Amino acid sequence: MIGYHPGMDDKIPDRTETRAELLPEEQAADSADPEAQARQVLEDSDRRTEDPKPTMRRRPEETA
Repeated sequence: MIGYHPGMDDKIPDRTETRAELLPEEQAADSADPEAQARQVLEDSDRRTEDPKPTMRRRPEETA
């Protein structure tokens, strides 16, 4: 399987350090603590991966 999956060893690579490298839009927002921000983003991502919510479905006539 490609990508990160729950239960994988967080040390290969260290996800927090890798994610702490800010994206351009995050740099523009000026993060005071990139590692804390990275931990929060990864925790949220893990939570959504473990308990995915169903995607809302629209019929064609409901779209703009």
